Amino acid sequence: MTNYVIRGGEEGKARLGIISRTLWPSTYDLLMRAGIKAGMACLDVGCGGGDVTLAMARLVGPAGQATGIDMDSTKMQLAQQDAEREQLTNVEFLTQEIDQVDYASKYDLVYARFLLTHLREPVHALQRMVNATKPGGVVVIEDMDHSGVFAYPECPALKHHVHFYNQVVRLKGADPEIGPKLPAFFHQVGLSDPQLTHVQPTFLASEAKRIHQVTLQNVAPAIMAAGLATEAEITAIFAEMDDFADRSHTVVSFPRIFQVWAYRS
Repeated sequence: MTNYVIRGGEEGKARLGIISRTLWPSTYDLLMRAGIKAGMACLDVGCGGGDVTLAMARLVGPAGQATGIDMDSTKMQLAQQDAEREQLTNVEFLTQEIDQVDYASKYDLVYARFLLTHLREPVHALQRMVNATKPGGVVVIEDMDHSGVFAYPECPALKHHVHFYNQVVRLKGADPEIGPKLPAFFHQVGLSDPQLTHVQPTFLASEAKRIHQVTLQNVAPAIMAAGLATEAEITAIFAEMDDFADRSHTVVSFPRIFQVWAYRS
Protein backbone atom coordinates (compact mmCIF):
# COMPACT_ATOMS: atom_id res chain seq x y z
CA MET A 1 0.00 0.00 0.00
CA THR A 2 2.86 2.38 0.75
CA ASN A 3 4.51 4.02 -2.27
CA TYR A 4 7.01 6.28 -0.55
CA VAL A 5 9.22 8.06 -3.07
CA ILE A 6 11.38 10.00 -0.61
CA ARG A 7 14.66 8.59 0.65
CA GLY A 8 14.43 7.03 4.11
CA GLY A 9 17.03 6.18 6.72
CA GLU A 10 19.13 8.83 8.46
CA GLU A 11 18.79 11.35 5.62
CA GLY A 12 15.03 10.93 5.65
CA LYS A 13 14.87 11.35 9.41
CA ALA A 14 16.90 14.57 9.22
CA ARG A 15 14.47 15.98 6.65
CA LEU A 16 11.48 15.00 8.77
CA GLY A 17 13.13 16.67 11.76
CA ILE A 18 13.03 20.02 9.96
CA ILE A 19 9.36 19.49 9.13
CA SER A 20 8.51 18.46 12.70
CA ARG A 21 10.27 21.43 14.29
CA THR A 22 8.53 23.79 11.91
CA LEU A 23 5.05 22.31 12.23
CA TRP A 24 5.07 21.54 15.95
CA PRO A 25 3.21 24.73 17.04
CA SER A 26 0.29 23.99 14.69
CA THR A 27 0.40 20.24 15.37
CA TYR A 28 0.32 20.92 19.11
CA ASP A 29 -2.71 23.17 18.66
CA LEU A 30 -4.38 20.45 16.58
CA LEU A 31 -3.79 17.77 19.20
CA MET A 32 -5.15 20.09 21.89
CA ARG A 33 -8.30 20.76 19.87
CA ALA A 34 -8.69 17.02 19.30
CA GLY A 35 -8.62 16.47 23.06
CA ILE A 36 -5.31 14.81 23.85
CA LYS A 37 -4.83 14.50 27.61
CA ALA A 38 -2.95 12.63 30.31
CA GLY A 39 -3.53 8.89 30.45
CA MET A 40 -4.46 8.42 26.79
CA ALA A 41 -3.19 5.60 24.58
CA CYS A 42 -2.06 7.12 21.26
CA LEU A 43 -1.00 5.61 17.93
CA ASP A 44 1.10 7.54 15.39
CA VAL A 45 0.78 5.80 12.01
CA GLY A 46 3.64 6.33 9.54
CA CYS A 47 5.44 8.18 12.30
CA GLY A 48 8.65 8.84 10.35
CA GLY A 49 11.35 10.11 12.69
CA GLY A 50 9.04 9.73 15.68
CA ASP A 51 8.97 13.39 16.69
CA VAL A 52 5.20 13.61 17.12
CA THR A 53 5.12 10.21 18.83
CA LEU A 54 7.62 11.44 21.42
CA ALA A 55 5.67 14.66 21.88
CA MET A 56 2.45 12.70 22.43
CA ALA A 57 4.24 10.53 25.01
CA ARG A 58 5.16 13.69 26.92
CA LEU A 59 1.60 15.03 26.68
CA VAL A 60 -0.12 11.86 27.89
CA GLY A 61 2.38 11.36 30.71
CA PRO A 62 3.45 8.20 32.53
CA ALA A 63 -0.15 7.00 32.87
CA GLY A 64 -0.53 7.08 29.08
CA GLN A 65 1.21 5.38 26.16
CA ALA A 66 2.35 6.44 22.70
CA THR A 67 3.12 3.96 19.93
CA GLY A 68 4.75 4.94 16.66
CA ILE A 69 4.78 2.66 13.62
CA ASP A 70 6.63 3.10 10.34
CA MET A 71 7.91 0.81 7.59
CA ASP A 72 11.44 2.29 7.86
CA SER A 73 13.34 0.18 10.39
CA THR A 74 16.28 2.61 10.51
CA LYS A 75 14.01 5.47 11.50
CA MET A 76 12.38 3.29 14.15
CA GLN A 77 15.76 2.40 15.66
CA LEU A 78 16.82 6.06 15.71
CA ALA A 79 13.49 7.12 17.21
CA GLN A 80 13.86 4.50 19.95
CA GLN A 81 17.31 5.92 20.72
CA ASP A 82 15.76 9.38 21.01
CA ALA A 83 13.22 8.01 23.49
CA GLU A 84 15.95 6.37 25.54
CA ARG A 85 17.98 9.60 25.64
CA GLU A 86 14.91 11.38 26.98
CA GLN A 87 14.24 8.51 29.39
CA LEU A 88 10.69 8.20 28.11
CA THR A 89 9.36 4.81 29.16
CA ASN A 90 5.78 5.24 27.91
CA VAL A 91 6.64 5.10 24.20
CA GLU A 92 7.43 2.31 21.74
CA PHE A 93 8.37 2.22 18.07
CA LEU A 94 7.49 -0.69 15.78
CA THR A 95 8.54 -1.43 12.20
CA GLN A 96 5.19 -1.97 10.56
CA GLU A 97 3.23 -0.95 7.45
CA ILE A 98 -0.25 0.52 7.53
CA ASP A 99 -1.81 -2.60 6.04
CA GLN A 100 -0.51 -4.52 9.08
CA VAL A 101 -2.41 -2.28 11.50
CA ASP A 102 -4.93 -4.50 13.26
CA TYR A 103 -5.44 -2.94 16.68
CA ALA A 104 -9.17 -3.35 17.27
CA SER A 105 -10.54 -0.43 19.31
CA LYS A 106 -7.29 -0.10 21.29
CA TYR A 107 -6.40 3.60 21.12
CA ASP A 108 -7.92 6.84 22.40
CA LEU A 109 -6.22 8.88 19.67
CA VAL A 110 -4.92 7.72 16.28
CA TYR A 111 -2.84 10.19 14.28
CA ALA A 112 -1.05 10.38 10.92
CA ARG A 113 0.81 13.18 9.17
CA PHE A 114 1.77 13.09 5.49
CA LEU A 115 0.97 9.38 5.24
CA LEU A 116 -2.20 9.12 3.15
CA THR A 117 -0.63 11.19 0.36
CA HIS A 118 1.75 8.25 -0.29
CA LEU A 119 -0.83 5.47 -0.40
CA ARG A 120 -2.64 3.86 -3.32
CA GLU A 121 -5.64 3.15 -1.08
CA PRO A 122 -5.85 6.01 1.42
CA VAL A 123 -9.47 5.35 2.38
CA HIS A 124 -8.62 1.73 3.21
CA ALA A 125 -5.78 2.95 5.44
CA LEU A 126 -8.04 5.49 7.11
CA GLN A 127 -10.56 2.74 7.83
CA ARG A 128 -7.82 0.75 9.58
CA MET A 129 -7.08 3.81 11.68
CA VAL A 130 -10.75 4.13 12.60
CA ASN A 131 -10.87 0.44 13.53
CA ALA A 132 -7.88 0.98 15.84
CA THR A 133 -9.70 3.78 17.67
CA LYS A 134 -11.89 3.18 20.72
CA PRO A 135 -15.54 4.29 20.53
CA GLY A 136 -15.42 7.91 21.63
CA GLY A 137 -11.79 8.17 20.58
CA VAL A 138 -10.49 10.55 17.94
CA VAL A 139 -8.81 10.15 14.53
CA VAL A 140 -6.49 13.03 13.60
CA ILE A 141 -4.96 13.52 10.13
CA GLU A 142 -2.62 16.16 8.71
CA ASP A 143 -1.95 15.96 5.00
CA MET A 144 -0.98 18.15 2.11
CA ASP A 145 -1.88 19.80 -1.12
CA HIS A 146 1.64 19.92 -2.54
CA SER A 147 0.54 22.00 -5.54
CA GLY A 148 -0.14 24.84 -3.10
CA VAL A 149 3.58 25.53 -2.61
CA PHE A 150 4.38 29.11 -3.59
CA ALA A 151 7.20 31.64 -3.65
CA TYR A 152 7.45 35.38 -4.07
CA PRO A 153 8.74 36.60 -6.36
CA GLU A 154 8.05 33.67 -8.64
CA CYS A 155 10.78 31.01 -8.64
CA PRO A 156 10.75 28.87 -11.82
CA ALA A 157 13.03 26.26 -10.23
CA LEU A 158 10.59 25.76 -7.35
CA LYS A 159 7.78 25.26 -9.87
CA HIS A 160 9.88 22.61 -11.62
CA HIS A 161 10.52 20.87 -8.30
CA VAL A 162 6.81 20.83 -7.43
CA HIS A 163 5.99 19.49 -10.89
CA PHE A 164 8.55 16.66 -10.72
CA TYR A 165 7.58 15.72 -7.16
CA ASN A 166 3.89 15.59 -8.05
CA GLN A 167 4.59 13.55 -11.17
CA VAL A 168 6.67 10.91 -9.42
CA VAL A 169 4.13 10.54 -6.60
CA ARG A 170 1.30 10.09 -9.13
CA LEU A 171 3.34 7.51 -11.04
CA LYS A 172 3.34 5.47 -7.83
CA GLY A 173 -0.46 5.64 -7.75
CA ALA A 174 -0.54 8.10 -4.85
CA ASP A 175 -1.92 11.64 -4.51
CA PRO A 176 0.20 14.75 -3.80
CA GLU A 177 -2.98 16.88 -3.58
CA ILE A 178 -4.92 14.75 -1.12
CA GLY A 179 -5.44 17.39 1.57
CA PRO A 180 -8.79 18.90 0.49
CA LYS A 181 -10.23 15.40 -0.01
CA LEU A 182 -9.80 14.39 3.63
CA PRO A 183 -13.24 15.45 4.92
CA ALA A 184 -14.92 13.37 2.21
CA PHE A 185 -12.73 10.40 3.14
CA PHE A 186 -13.76 10.78 6.78
CA HIS A 187 -17.41 10.54 5.77
CA GLN A 188 -16.66 7.42 3.69
CA VAL A 189 -15.30 5.60 6.77
CA GLY A 190 -18.20 6.60 9.01
CA LEU A 191 -16.69 9.66 10.73
CA SER A 192 -19.69 11.86 10.10
CA ASP A 193 -18.72 15.14 11.77
CA PRO A 194 -15.13 15.95 10.77
CA GLN A 195 -13.55 19.21 11.91
CA LEU A 196 -11.17 21.09 9.61
CA THR A 197 -8.37 23.61 9.93
CA HIS A 198 -5.77 24.68 7.39
CA VAL A 199 -2.21 25.97 7.82
CA GLN A 200 0.57 26.97 5.46
CA PRO A 201 3.86 28.00 7.09
CA THR A 202 5.72 30.57 5.00
CA PHE A 203 9.27 31.84 5.47
CA LEU A 204 11.69 34.68 4.91
CA ALA A 205 14.46 32.79 6.72
CA SER A 206 15.13 29.67 8.87
CA GLU A 207 16.05 26.09 7.99
CA ALA A 208 12.50 25.52 6.77
CA LYS A 209 12.98 27.97 3.91
CA ARG A 210 15.21 25.31 2.33
CA ILE A 211 12.88 22.37 2.86
CA HIS A 212 12.26 22.00 -0.88
CA GLN A 213 15.97 21.63 -1.61
CA VAL A 214 16.19 18.96 1.09
CA THR A 215 13.14 17.20 -0.32
CA LEU A 216 14.55 17.36 -3.85
CA GLN A 217 17.79 15.73 -2.66
CA ASN A 218 15.79 12.93 -1.08
CA VAL A 219 13.36 12.38 -3.97
CA ALA A 220 15.92 12.82 -6.78
CA PRO A 221 16.67 9.07 -7.14
CA ALA A 222 12.97 8.35 -7.73
CA ILE A 223 12.66 11.24 -10.20
CA MET A 224 15.67 10.04 -12.20
CA ALA A 225 14.57 6.40 -12.05
CA ALA A 226 11.23 7.45 -13.55
CA GLY A 227 13.01 9.27 -16.38
CA LEU A 228 11.45 12.61 -15.46
CA ALA A 229 14.71 14.57 -15.19
CA THR A 230 18.45 14.04 -15.49
CA GLU A 231 20.97 14.49 -12.70
CA ALA A 232 22.20 17.67 -14.39
CA GLU A 233 18.68 19.09 -14.52
CA ILE A 234 18.08 18.30 -10.86
CA THR A 235 21.43 19.87 -9.90
CA ALA A 236 20.50 23.05 -11.76
CA ILE A 237 17.06 23.21 -10.11
CA PHE A 238 18.63 22.72 -6.70
CA ALA A 239 21.19 25.47 -7.26
CA GLU A 240 18.55 27.94 -8.44
CA MET A 241 16.31 27.21 -5.45
CA ASP A 242 19.28 27.58 -3.11
CA ASP A 243 20.20 30.94 -4.61
CA PHE A 244 16.58 32.08 -4.32
CA ALA A 245 16.40 31.06 -0.65
CA ASP A 246 19.62 32.96 0.12
CA ARG A 247 17.94 36.28 -0.65
CA SER A 248 16.54 37.94 2.46
CA HIS A 249 13.51 39.42 0.71
CA THR A 250 12.24 36.21 -0.93
CA VAL A 251 9.29 34.24 0.42
CA VAL A 252 8.95 30.43 0.31
CA SER A 253 6.04 28.36 1.62
CA PHE A 254 5.37 24.82 2.73
CA PRO A 255 2.54 22.96 0.96
CA ARG A 256 -0.99 23.73 2.10
CA ILE A 257 -1.66 21.48 5.08
CA PHE A 258 -5.17 20.29 5.90
CA GLN A 259 -5.84 19.22 9.50
CA VAL A 260 -8.91 17.07 9.98
CA TRP A 261 -10.15 15.25 13.08
CA ALA A 262 -13.31 13.43 14.12
CA TYR A 263 -14.57 11.21 16.94
CA ARG A 264 -15.55 7.59 16.47
CA SER A 265 -19.11 6.94 17.59
